[in-house]
Amino acid sequence: VDHERGALREFLEKCEPGSPVAVETIGNWYWIVDEIEAAGMKPRLVHARKAKVMMGCVNKTDKLDAKGLNILQRTGTLPTVWIPPGELRDHRELPRTRMVLVKIRTKLKNRIHSNLAKYGHTVKASDIFVGRGREQLEKIVTLLPAQTRFVTEELLEELDRVSSRVWKFEEKTRELLKPTSELGLVQTVPGVGFILGTVITLETGDISRFADAEHFASYAGTTPRVHSSGGKTRYGSLRSDVNRYLKWAFIEAASTISISASKRPQRHVAQLYQRLRDAKGHQKAVGAVARHLAEAVYWILTKKENYRDPALKKPVVSMGA
Repeated sequence: VDHERGALREFLEKCEPGSPVAVETIGNWYWIVDEIEAAGMKPRLVHARKAKVMMGCVNKTDKLDAKGLNILQRTGTLPTVWIPPGELRDHRELPRTRMVLVKIRTKLKNRIHSNLAKYGHTVKASDIFVGRGREQLEKIVTLLPAQTRFVTEELLEELDRVSSRVWKFEEKTRELLKPTSELGLVQTVPGVGFILGTVITLETGDISRFADAEHFASYAGTTPRVHSSGGKTRYGSLRSDVNRYLKWAFIEAASTISISASKRPQRHVAQLYQRLRDAKGHQKAVGAVARHLAEAVYWILTKKENYRDPALKKPVVSMGA
């Protein structure tokens, strides 16, 4: 069957209506799922990594994959994942693309810092790209050698363009995603504002699809790898085969908490971070805080209650309220 819009639907319409159709989680599965639904079939999005392990094939071919998926589906053991509604898939593109632009912006800033450092120039400002810091930066750029000055000026222009696009995406997100009860609840979690709250809300989708808080924390990439054998258990780094957008959001929130932990030592997350930082270091402490936040999000969305700080024993008022 040709992988073209219309061709797949035409082929499936010859089959019995309502039949399940397995689709691997490849990069372009959106339109394939739409074609399956348009043909009156039931799409089943397959967890490719788990399916490969279950099929146990040494060789890798399209025929073997199709046969293996068919066998798993017939035996009722096909490992599937949740298919977000079309509108949700579309809305997710806003924060995801913003994340890409922010990474580009960070690279540009690092490059500019590098150009200044090469010639021993520093700007005495907390942020050299805005306000008085930017004014000092532009004066210092004129002191650089000719070609380095040209490059740095071009980098600054590109930085301004990327920053304007980031703001455009944020404004579009605020216009499109009107405040919801779920977003308001998520914003009561420490370290979570509108941007992170939007990412968490959109990427989570229907919270009822998770059996418990531990499963959601695992899906969000905030649980470590575990190797237990012979009575010995070793915990590794955080898993990578997860929803990387949720993982980023919770790690960002935990990192924000680590920075302000000394300013709000009465908060549970601050105490958790400081206790684990002293015992196991900054990185593991941030990971533990991220897991606490992920499990907290599960419970507040399930119970539809604001975040309740275990140390303060009172609910937190939503930032979005």
